[in-house]
Amino acid sequence: MSVRHNLQLAHCSLNVTHPQVMGILNITPDSFSDGGELFQSGKLHRDKLLRTAQRFVHEGATILDIGGESTRPGAHPPSLQEEMDRVLPALSLLRSELECLLSVDSSSAAVIRAAADLGADMVNDVRALRQPHALEAVSRSKMAVCLMHMRGEPRTMQGDVHYTQLIPEIRHFLMQRIDACVQAGISRDRILIDPGFGFGKGVSENLQIVQHLDELSIEGIPLMIGISRKSTIGNILGHPVTKRLAGTLALSVLAVLKGVAILRTHDVQETIDAVKMITATLSLQKETPRLCAQ
Repeated sequence: MSVRHNLQLAHCSLNVTHPQVMGILNITPDSFSDGGELFQSGKLHRDKLLRTAQRFVHEGATILDIGGESTRPGAHPPSLQEEMDRVLPALSLLRSELECLLSVDSSSAAVIRAAADLGADMVNDVRALRQPHALEAVSRSKMAVCLMHMRGEPRTMQGDVHYTQLIPEIRHFLMQRIDACVQAGISRDRILIDPGFGFGKGVSENLQIVQHLDELSIEGIPLMIGISRKSTIGNILGHPVTKRLAGTLALSVLAVLKGVAILRTHDVQETIDAVKMITATLSLQKETPRLCAQ
C-alpha cells in the first residue's frame, strides 16, 4: 500500500500512510473534462466554486487542487495575468471560507509566491519547478511541492510519446528534480512525485506507468497520480469524458495497490469509497483518517 511517510505542508504534517484523495478544481474555460464549469467569459463562478469545494471536503477530500491553466494536449498557456486572475481569487475565497488543505496547480514563480502569501499549503507543478525562479519561490516558502514528469510542454507533449526505456527515464528525471529541490533548500519531507500519466505518453505508456508504479518509488518520497477521466480510458473503453468513472476507479484501485499515496480526481466521493473498500479489505483501517497534525 502507501509509502509510510509524513508529508510536510506549509501549515501541517500530513500522514500519507493511507491513501489520500485530492479534489480537482479547474478555474479554466478550456480544461478537457470540466472547463468552464467554474470559470467562463473571464469570470469566476464564486458560488459554484464554493459549493463544489464544500462538497469535496464533505465527501472526504484531504486536499483541493486549484488550477488556472489547462494542461490538456495541445493547450496554449494563459498569460501570467490571466492565470493570476483565475487562481488567486479562488484561493483567497476558499482560504477564507473553508478549513482544508489547498494546493495550487501552477508552474509560475509569481503565482507560487502569491499563493504562499494567501496561505496555500502545496504547489502541484506539471513542469517540476523548471520554469524561471519557480524553484526559488517554493524554497522560500514552507509549501510542499509535487514534481511531475512531462516531456515537452502541454501544447507539444503528444508529438513524441515513444521512449527507449519508459520507467527508468521517468525515475531518472524525478530523481534529478528531487536533487535540484534539495540543493535549493527544499527538504525531502516536502516533496511528492508524479509520473505524469497522460503527459507526453500514449495509451501503452500510460498503462505501463500504472503497472510499474511500485518501481517509481524513490526512497520514501510519496507518489501522487492523476488518472481521472483521461483519454487513455476513453481510447480503451470507447467512452466520452462524462462516462469514464468506472475506468478511472479501476486504474485508481491498481494505483493504490501499487503504493500511490495521493489520488488526484474529479470524482471525490466515488474515489473515497473505492479507497475505503481497498483498505478495509486489506485490514489496514476501518475508516480513512484525516491525519493532519499542526
